[in-house]
Amino acid sequence: MRTALTRAAGLAAVLALVGLLPWLSGKDPALSLLRARSAEQEPTAEALNAIRDDLGLDAGPLGLLGHWAAGLIRGDLGVSWVSGAEVLPSVTAGLQVSLALMGASLAVALLVGSALALPVLVRGRGTAGAFGAMLAAVPEYLVALLLLVVAGVWLGWFPTSGWAGPAHMVLPALALGIPAGALLGRLVADALPDALDERWVELWRGAGVGRCAITDAALRRVLPPLVPQFGMAAVGLTGGAVAVETVFAVPGLGRTALGAARSQDLPLLQGAVLALLALGLLVGVVSAAVRAQLLGPALRDAALTLPAARPVRVSPAVPVALGTLLAGVTGWGLLRDPYVIDTTARLTAPSWSHPLGTDALGRDVLARLGHGAGSTVGTAAAVCLLGLVIGLALGFLPNAATGLADVANALPPVIVGILVAAATGPGAGGAALAVALISWPPLAAHAAALTQEVRASSFLSAQKAIGASPARIMVRHVLPSVAAPVARHAVLRLPGIALALASLGFLGLGAQPPSPDWGLLLDESADYIERAPVAALAPAVTLALLAALAVSLSAYTQRGRTRRTPVRKEAVPVAV
Repeated sequence: MRTALTRAAGLAAVLALVGLLPWLSGKDPALSLLRARSAEQEPTAEALNAIRDDLGLDAGPLGLLGHWAAGLIRGDLGVSWVSGAEVLPSVTAGLQVSLALMGASLAVALLVGSALALPVLVRGRGTAGAFGAMLAAVPEYLVALLLLVVAGVWLGWFPTSGWAGPAHMVLPALALGIPAGALLGRLVADALPDALDERWVELWRGAGVGRCAITDAALRRVLPPLVPQFGMAAVGLTGGAVAVETVFAVPGLGRTALGAARSQDLPLLQGAVLALLALGLLVGVVSAAVRAQLLGPALRDAALTLPAARPVRVSPAVPVALGTLLAGVTGWGLLRDPYVIDTTARLTAPSWSHPLGTDALGRDVLARLGHGAGSTVGTAAAVCLLGLVIGLALGFLPNAATGLADVANALPPVIVGILVAAATGPGAGGAALAVALISWPPLAAHAAALTQEVRASSFLSAQKAIGASPARIMVRHVLPSVAAPVARHAVLRLPGIALALASLGFLGLGAQPPSPDWGLLLDESADYIERAPVAALAPAVTLALLAALAVSLSAYTQRGRTRRTPVRKEAVPVAV
């Protein structure tokens, strides 16, 4: 009941905030609509007053929101302020496209994730996961641009735009599914070694149980805390695909919401956001049911035992080499001027004078990369830390955290970015705030799942029986068992946060020119990726190296970490 109430409250709050968008921007909504309807028409007082009278804008945001809510009860989402068409058919059509793309992208993600987790199952030991982290750190829209140029233009294998059949689905699904699959596969591969090191695996092998049965049991052992992550990834593939939908001109729901927000078409925006939120809540409920089924009666009977922590061995040479390389590139770039324009050296190839080439204005790419490192990485680290703190705090309130996380996760970053930009204006600070508002749900869901399982562990029942206080149990047993895996998860998401910031920059909602922010570098290089690929790929490669460094360093956080869980070696897989 508490989870349902938090979901309902979050849904109402978001819809109310969306309804305030035209007034948050401080601009006359009638003027914005006049520009959207007819850019050539003069904004005379008569034309603006006609729009206000036609749409009832004089009633104010609360009046319009109440009118929309009354129509919603009757199943009426209203009429588009720009086109005059019914909103419900437009939202339904966009949702159908997004769901089809989500299904194809999720299939790609599962294949990629399985490929990353398979070596752990075969060898029975974990790795630092640098390759998976690098793959997860590649921006979806950059993958989309590369696929469009190579597979679409050069090779002509697939259509490059539109949505007319299964062939149009291939490239967008690959662009979305590869990074998402890398993240999910990395999470599973990170959890598997702990389960495979337990006593029951050795006993089953000695009893002649086959590899397939052990693999199935190990997956069932580690998947329950990760099921919410799979659900959130599926929702993200629907609403968070705005940049990819823009690249391939896919008429999905995220792109529909983006167009409505830019033109301040309030009914269409509210309908699109409502559909995204409903989808997120539905997936959240299904994820919770799947997780409960995997855990079986052990969660109810407080008979769980979490897998023992197992450190991942990483050679110190790996983070040292990556850190040295990134520091060298950044330092070398800081010695150069990122703002010098030389139109005679536009889009030049790498040379000694310009090691990474130049951009469309003749500016040195290495200089802009180095000067943008501090703002991009520093902002991402601050947002990541804030998300970790919020995630851990809400994780100890599983019922409330689950509902709020479902709502926040269903919002595409670009929509939140537009709402924040409407109130603060586009810029790096607004982009950071927008990403911070939606970066905590995966961490909170992970922490909530672990907290619920730790509290249902058998060793805590023994602690309560001997008179341990709730505060002592929380500090000495629950928090250490939850904080370390969630912190590692947060580090794994650091490059993703940097990517979210870059995505807002790519769509013009983040840092503004001539800032050397990495998102702007990706945006500025997108139009000439075929002519100057080094300049376009340099920020993406740097993000991938940052991801590898973050994961290799996070491996050391597990060393020496132990959970105070007696008899954990005798644990058996849950619900097998």
